[in-house]
Amino acid sequence: VQLQASGGGLVQAGGSLRLSCAASGGTFSRYNMGWFRQAPGKEREFVAAVNWPGGTTAEADSVKGRFTISRDNAKNTVYLQMNSLKPEDTAVYYCAAGPRRLYPSVVAGSYDYWGQGTQVTVSS
Repeated sequence: VQLQASGGGLVQAGGSLRLSCAASGGTFSRYNMGWFRQAPGKEREFVAAVNWPGGTTAEADSVKGRFTISRDNAKNTVYLQMNSLKPEDTAVYYCAAGPRRLYPSVVAGSYDYWGQGTQVTVSS
């Protein structure tokens, strides 16, 4: 499956962005989906994930209450709504697809397919 992330950009602290990740070449509803991010000089970290029907989500503590993951299986797309952005949210954001499980994984190694990443920059 191929993943194409979009929606990144430059935003002031306190602002919002919505990232999208469009999937093609596979049956989207067969996959759990996740968002990860990597800041310069840091390791890739988990942001949020959602299981294949969309009923169960997981979020990193650092984004709880600010970021929301959702999916539209009819559009083969997963979203990450990011509100109240902070400068420390600056990173390249990656979407990923992994095996269908009841509870979405927070571990990057659990995901088989990755998008190319989209840059999010939050200015103070």
